[in-house]
Amino acid sequence: MPKDPYLDRLLDHAMPCTAKEPVMARVSAVLHARAENRGLILAPFPSRAVLKHEIHELILTEEAAGPGSRIERIAYVCFFEVAGSGVLWQGDKVSINGQNIGALAGYEFSHMPNHMNIIVKAGKQNQTGFELNLKPGDPIEFRFE
Repeated sequence: MPKDPYLDRLLDHAMPCTAKEPVMARVSAVLHARAENRGLILAPFPSRAVLKHEIHELILTEEAAGPGSRIERIAYVCFFEVAGSGVLWQGDKVSINGQNIGALAGYEFSHMPNHMNIIVKAGKQNQTGFELNLKPGDPIEFRFE
């Protein structure tokens, strides 16, 4: 079985990405729900490629979260459509309508191949998409810093 560079700690740098283009998307459905015991186990990988026109789900958490962690308390933000193919990376700053909502924490695959759950560590508090006053078509940006 081939080795995984992240799981098997084969890389000489914890963060091999030094620069990337922002990934742009737009809100396709606004969500308004929370869960206190969701039990999401984030994938152990820091990056995922996304393709133009894919639909994924954006979820906020206030909990400490990163690759391989388990999170319970979440707020559902939205489904979004990727505007152009690119790479998402843990730590990407996530903004909607130019407002920073947090940093990308990781990925969860319970609904694949339908969509991937993209988990964002909330910058302030867990808010739903409805509470953030989102509308279909609102721009989303994942920016590497």
